[in-house]
Amino acid sequence: MPSETRPIFCPQCGERLIIKTVGTRERLTCPQCHYVHYQNPVPGVGLLIEVDQGVVLVKRGGHVKPGQWALPSGYVEADESVEEAAIRESKEETGLEVTLVELVGVYSFPEGPPQSGIIVFYRAKPTGGSLRAGDDAQEVQVFQPGQFPEMPFRTHRQALQRWLALHEKAASPSDHHNGGFHVRQAEPPDGQSVLALLRLIDANQNLTEEDWSAVYQRFCERQTLTVFVAESNTTPGRVIGFVALSLVQTLTGGRGWIEDMAVAVDYRGEGVGAALLEATLRHANRLSLTHLYVNIERGSTRARAFFQAAGFADSSISYLRIR
Repeated sequence: MPSETRPIFCPQCGERLIIKTVGTRERLTCPQCHYVHYQNPVPGVGLLIEVDQGVVLVKRGGHVKPGQWALPSGYVEADESVEEAAIRESKEETGLEVTLVELVGVYSFPEGPPQSGIIVFYRAKPTGGSLRAGDDAQEVQVFQPGQFPEMPFRTHRQALQRWLALHEKAASPSDHHNGGFHVRQAEPPDGQSVLALLRLIDANQNLTEEDWSAVYQRFCERQTLTVFVAESNTTPGRVIGFVALSLVQTLTGGRGWIEDMAVAVDYRGEGVGAALLEATLRHANRLSLTHLYVNIERGSTRARAFFQAAGFADSSISYLRIR
């Protein structure tokens, strides 16, 4: 703990604090009332605000890394949620009113600055306001991929790298298949089409309307979820299949979990499922995932045969080792 932030007297009884080992660590404690001063990390929030296929950065003012570009960020106040703090920080620093789209990542910074903390990054889209430098920002600007300046904070760099991986738009020849359909990442307007396809899965037949409302909400939020859809080329806007990939970060690496996948009845046997799985595998490789898991018990006999033919292990919770 930096000496300038150390309290000298007990906030409860006023006795001078002393250093004592508590729970394997040396901490400031009160010999009179036994108060222990814990130096816990401070929660913060950051945003990747998407504008014109780029991300908003602010040139910092204040006394911490002034004049350097960073993502809009700040500390969470005691009377607000992390989400509320993110929306407030966007308005204060960039002038933009935003809606939060999904969680990008949670990172810790024990090295500071100026004190240790935990920061939660969200992907966000503007819903109002105008882009302008506010609060302690000197400038605000939208940067495109490939044009991002060096940023001083490790956590900001990590969040931006993850955003680039999650939202890479590089086209691949396999994204289009014989002119019949193409695969892309889902957008908010695809929600009802995805729900209609979900209703084709036998395991979902007993869901209540309340359950379906929760499903739609999860699709809209997609905090740790990536959804790919197959769209018909002959009927633009018609979603003919989808796959949902959940991202699971473990101590030994990243894993992906495919819980939901469905193809429209009139497009089965046309290679839609294989194309969706191929897009998922490419995405998993970009994210350096080590395994893909599938809950085969939720699928039909045909679905089980499909995943086994694709190389997944023959078990109730099937998996495919990627690397």
